[in-house]
Amino acid sequence: MYQPARTSHLVIALGVVSALGTVACKGGDSRKSGGGGGTSSALTDLMKARNLSEADVNAALKTYTPTGHQDEYLTFASGGHSGQVVVIGVPSMRILKYIAVFTPEPWQGYGFDDQTKGVLAEGKRFGRDLTWADTHHPALSEQGGDYDGKFLFIGDKANARLAVIDLADFATKQIVTSELIGGDHGAAFVTPNTDYVIETTQYPVPFGSVYADPAKDFKDKFRGAAIFWKFDRTTGKIDKDASFAVEFPPYTQDLADAGKLTSDGYAFFNSINTELTWGGNQEGNPPMESGYSKNDMDYLHVVNWKKAEELVKAGKAETINGMKVLRLPTSIAEHVLTFVPESKSPHGVDVTPDGEDIVVSGKLDTHATVFSFTKIKAQIDAGKFETKDPYGVPVLSFKDSIRGQVELGLGPLHTQFDDKGNAYTSLFLETVVAKWSVKDLKVLDKLPTHYNIGHLVAAEGDTIHPDGKYLIAMNKWALDRFNKVGPLLPQNFQLVDITGQKMQLLYDMPVPLGEPHYAQMIKADKLKPIDVYTPGEDPMTGKRSADAVEPNKERVERRADGVHVYMTAIRSHFTPDIVRVKQGETVHIHVDNIEQAYDATHGFAIDSYNINLSLEPGEHSDVTFVADKPGVFPMYCTEFCSALHLEMAGYFLVEPKV
Repeated sequence: MYQPARTSHLVIALGVVSALGTVACKGGDSRKSGGGGGTSSALTDLMKARNLSEADVNAALKTYTPTGHQDEYLTFASGGHSGQVVVIGVPSMRILKYIAVFTPEPWQGYGFDDQTKGVLAEGKRFGRDLTWADTHHPALSEQGGDYDGKFLFIGDKANARLAVIDLADFATKQIVTSELIGGDHGAAFVTPNTDYVIETTQYPVPFGSVYADPAKDFKDKFRGAAIFWKFDRTTGKIDKDASFAVEFPPYTQDLADAGKLTSDGYAFFNSINTELTWGGNQEGNPPMESGYSKNDMDYLHVVNWKKAEELVKAGKAETINGMKVLRLPTSIAEHVLTFVPESKSPHGVDVTPDGEDIVVSGKLDTHATVFSFTKIKAQIDAGKFETKDPYGVPVLSFKDSIRGQVELGLGPLHTQFDDKGNAYTSLFLETVVAKWSVKDLKVLDKLPTHYNIGHLVAAEGDTIHPDGKYLIAMNKWALDRFNKVGPLLPQNFQLVDITGQKMQLLYDMPVPLGEPHYAQMIKADKLKPIDVYTPGEDPMTGKRSADAVEPNKERVERRADGVHVYMTAIRSHFTPDIVRVKQGETVHIHVDNIEQAYDATHGFAIDSYNINLSLEPGEHSDVTFVADKPGVFPMYCTEFCSALHLEMAGYFLVEPKV
């Protein structure tokens, strides 16, 4: 039953809204607060009619972003099975864009022109085209351990691929893959100056995915690896030749994080399956689920990547499937790889902003364990190892490596940090966010979420200078949060205010594609996206195309390799707007949007030929295809660009063979 709110907070909230409405009306804006004349009584009536509480109004004031106002932060979230990235404004929680990455995306023309087809072709594995991906962990580029707003990286768990997105135009520029490994999960994570982008295996396979039977060969032939992809800022691309991998035993690696400040030069990786089981539940073996969960401890992998880099440059690596690999014996002998026991079935390894502590959460443990980098490094430097694993990797003492543990609750997963020395950990089974003090290892607050929270992201929470303003709980299933849309449920991103002693839930946001996993949140003013391309620019190269088309130089040329059509697009026509070719000819269309007005985007489609290009202002695009179907096919602009958009059309004529 509705009870009129009596506290000063509601009076203030209503007063603010009322004042805003009054000011807006005086300014000539037709919008009035609450649609009720801008009075507190009208808003109180509206609250009553909609059954809104004081907390609801407070949350609304914290998230409402008026038209024309921009968000303080942008969040880049994985798009899960879509193979894309979702860009979300905070605090509005407005979806601003899907960035096409590993899969074709028609609205952006991604995967339809020669340029983006080429990017997708880089991601072929074993010669096979891949039309889906499982994006998991986006990583913003860093300079000195802070986000710099230049690039974004993301991995494809299903197919062991990594993509580079240029944040100047929010477009994917490169996909790399190594046929060394069979899949990844610890991807993407960057070193503090983005020297390397880290990709780590999840499920071990024989290198190159060559055939082997796990029943006989698992321990001897199956392997994991951490790939350190070398990133070149000057080109904005990954340099495959300067990249390398560190071989791991056949444990199942999970998440990763790079050290920073005191721990710079090291990287940390969860793992599970110290039991070395492989399934086979119809062959008399336990399923992976139970086989992986017998031992009390798994292994935190500690990698000295700077030492590994030196060894690779010194020629100590072996080339396997085109990748330089530092093999296990070398890594062991040179103290590149060290293990530390960790709580079993971990799903989260997160380095604190000062680089000193490494927080690990085990799904089957109720604690978060805080490892001390200083203690770990001192043992490594002193050669003080407690034991070795079956492959000879030295293992440190658990009790001598930790600073302590904090009792959090059921199913702890992933941790983020704020600017006040607090950590925030998602608890999957308990379905809450736990706030705790990193210094004191004490729980300070718990906030229920809806439901089954997986990852979470805090504002700049992966950097050396977290902002500590907002947190997003990334929940897996929204059982009763939204209107029913069938048995496949949306995900639910919940925005949380973390500025006070108690966390405050502000907003529920359904995400209509799945399954999102991880995200990073950056201050919006760090991003400097362009408005238009330089005339004739090929977005994939950042340079003027050799086939750029200028006004009054449109033409059709027949050459030995086919028909070349040089076309321009401008409101509201294509030139030429009739293209004549013969059946069987190869057609090369070179088209430029010659406009320079912001948002003067055009599309270009040809009926029945599976062609749809998106042409942003100044952009040059190419498309190559065979005119194998004779007939008359409309060409038209697919972006509503002007009042005469429908008139922006033409015909593609394919003359039949005689």
